[in-house]
Amino acid sequence: MQERLDSIDREILKILEKDAKTIAKAIAEQLGLTKTPVYERIRRLEQEGYIKNYAAILDKEKIEHSITVFSFVSLEAQKGHLMDEFLNQVKQFAEVTECFVVGGEFDFLLKVIVKDLDAYYDFAKTKIASLPNIGAVKSAFVLKEVKNETSFPLL
Repeated sequence: MQERLDSIDREILKILEKDAKTIAKAIAEQLGLTKTPVYERIRRLEQEGYIKNYAAILDKEKIEHSITVFSFVSLEAQKGHLMDEFLNQVKQFAEVTECFVVGGEFDFLLKVIVKDLDAYYDFAKTKIASLPNIGAVKSAFVLKEVKNETSFPLL
């Protein structure tokens, strides 16, 4: 992280990461400050891009039954423009909730959420496998989600 984050900024980020609906007054009370400087800090953190967005974390099991699949994808050729092409296509797939470029045996790791195994089969066959330059796709199906955090430790 940049030097511009002091200990108060970090504490504000920790509080908002746990509950983005926490109002500036409540944050100020927790930190022993007044509301105005906390509000100004939050605005600065937003403007400088430390806070990218605010979002509601949904309980997907209450809304609709689904399965999570991790897809390990390797390309036939790892040329820059081909990798960019793959990434641009994957960004368009609603089923892909996260995508990582990785080193090792595979080039990409995709987190895919679909309704059921049939939906994953259709996704893998009609979307991923139909992309040009696909070398291999291996899948790991989540049996039980033990921990799923949206935050990361601010050191």
